[in-house]
Amino acid sequence: MTQELVSERLVLRPWEKDDAEDAFGVYGTAQVARWLSPTMDRVLDLTAMRSVLERWIAEDARLIVPGGRWAIESREEQELVGSVTLLPLEPDDAYEMGWQLRPGAWGHGFATEAGSAVARWAFAQGLEEVIALVRPANKRATATVKRIGMEWVGETEKYHRLRLQEYRLRPGDLQADR
Repeated sequence: MTQELVSERLVLRPWEKDDAEDAFGVYGTAQVARWLSPTMDRVLDLTAMRSVLERWIAEDARLIVPGGRWAIESREEQELVGSVTLLPLEPDDAYEMGWQLRPGAWGHGFATEAGSAVARWAFAQGLEEVIALVRPANKRATATVKRIGMEWVGETEKYHRLRLQEYRLRPGDLQADR
């Protein structure tokens, strides 16, 4: 079960079925969905978003800690701004961190803050490393992994049937002020 996490400006909480409209503002947006394929296609309507959330909630109930999917809420505005994930990655035992924000929430450091919070929590649960996989053209994601403190490992075609940039983070890479 995904545990609620709190950072300076954010609450990371489990997804709920009632989040469909706000989640659609993230996953129904072409600017976000373009980076998710082939793992996930753009969600086309609220009915489909509800189905996705129901599947995620069911999957999260079976995930082994520290895996999970979190809705990201702004503490000040108390509104959903996006999502952060930490999921086991086939074919090995790696855990991949990812984040998606609605375009109106870009540029405020939310992805960096959410990613750092999830990584800290995962390390406290005994995980020794998390990775992020970034498409070479995704400049925002590249900047985020660097702000989190992730180290570039190299290019890989091992995951998602794509050529991706692989980054990793270990407990000693997190700085106290991040």
